[in-house]
Amino acid sequence: MQLTELNKLTFAMTLAVAAMGTAQAAPGTQDRVYTADQNSNTVSVIDPSTDQLLGQIRLGNQRPDILSPLYKGQVNVHGLGFSPDHKTLIAISNGSNSVTFIDTATNKVRGVTYIGRSPHEGFFTADGREVWVVVRGEDYVSVIDPVTFKEKRRIQTTGGPGMVMFHPNGKLAFVVSSFNPVVDVIDMKTSKVIKHISVTSPFSPFLQFTPDFKEVWMTHKDVGKVTRIDVATLTVKGVIDTGFITNHLAFAKNAGSVRAYVTVGGENVVKVYSTGDQPQLMATIPTGALPHGAWASDDGSKVYVGLENGDGVDVIDTASNKVVAHVAAGQAPQALVYVSHAVPTGAGTSNLVPRVNGESSNIALKSRGDAKGFVVVRSLGVTDALEVFLYKLKPETVYNVYAGGQRAPVGRFKTDGKGMANGTAIGPMRDVRPGLAQQPAGASRILVMEGDTPAGTDQAVLASSE
Repeated sequence: MQLTELNKLTFAMTLAVAAMGTAQAAPGTQDRVYTADQNSNTVSVIDPSTDQLLGQIRLGNQRPDILSPLYKGQVNVHGLGFSPDHKTLIAISNGSNSVTFIDTATNKVRGVTYIGRSPHEGFFTADGREVWVVVRGEDYVSVIDPVTFKEKRRIQTTGGPGMVMFHPNGKLAFVVSSFNPVVDVIDMKTSKVIKHISVTSPFSPFLQFTPDFKEVWMTHKDVGKVTRIDVATLTVKGVIDTGFITNHLAFAKNAGSVRAYVTVGGENVVKVYSTGDQPQLMATIPTGALPHGAWASDDGSKVYVGLENGDGVDVIDTASNKVVAHVAAGQAPQALVYVSHAVPTGAGTSNLVPRVNGESSNIALKSRGDAKGFVVVRSLGVTDALEVFLYKLKPETVYNVYAGGQRAPVGRFKTDGKGMANGTAIGPMRDVRPGLAQQPAGASRILVMEGDTPAGTDQAVLASSE
């Protein structure tokens, strides 16, 4: 049955309310907060009325138990989106090239669609009839039928599309890129790119509309900025310097004012900006380790922030601009969404499993110069994972990481052209940080050495505290 124009408008306004947090309903027991947990390959399900974890939807095995040639689960659960009627959640896994359709009332997987290399984020169109998923490892948007779970067609874009969102008038879609300094504007009727908007950097993982839909705000993770685009003129309206590892952003309307909440992972803060013609920094809110995804409750009273290295969610009260609660979640949460009325009746806990992962331990690395870095230690049972994040080092250079006084490096990493590197070392590392095992911890020093330089604090490029 064809949708009438009135129905289309209703769908559009429903999506607008859910995405922008402009409705006045306070967080209730029917609402849900979801996180996409990249390392544990779960979707964590949170009740925002109590700010408690209800359980997890297990889509795959926890790293590193994903390497078997017979492994069938999802890998790197990363992106999230939801339907206009809030009955369906989609989870995008960039390691297994998949889109998983989940019933929000039952937490049950309804279907899985496999698409192109390394999809990143996706969302339903305003009328709910299609799902558009950006295929970041290639150069197109995959358009999926949410009823049959089949790919219908592909829309050509600039290489490395990072995310897509739709204007509620049903005419335009905006696609940012992770590899090119451009935003593609797509005509929804023809599925053609009608304009390329040049922006300040090539790495843009996230975009969102202001509540009045007059602007698009997009983040630039690599240079720590946010670009504002005027929807009417399709031109850049301004650029805000936000900070090292700017990830996602959310808008919350509270006490008559709209504020932008920007997650700045490298500083472990959320920065709050006004949204007028000249946005101003209003507040800086300390959070847990590496804030990433963010979304506001419908009434704007809370902003939920996923902690990529903290394996949880911080809850910000927008009246006081303070973290008022912390919720345990899966390992390395990436995207986060708030879905109101996701559960029509009942407790909504069917098909959930208890939290599959434990707590992580974060270790900051310091340098005498501009270099930056941090590591996350996670227990994997008999072994541990040491996840290393290195920034502002020499480009195209090899660095060895030593842990706990061990003679041999636990990991060897080569930086890219911008001096960045990250990766995971697996092994017995529980002497690096107390709490990972019952036995007393040994030396907790972590050193990052350039090339084959022997481990030593005097020549270390980065080092943890004693």
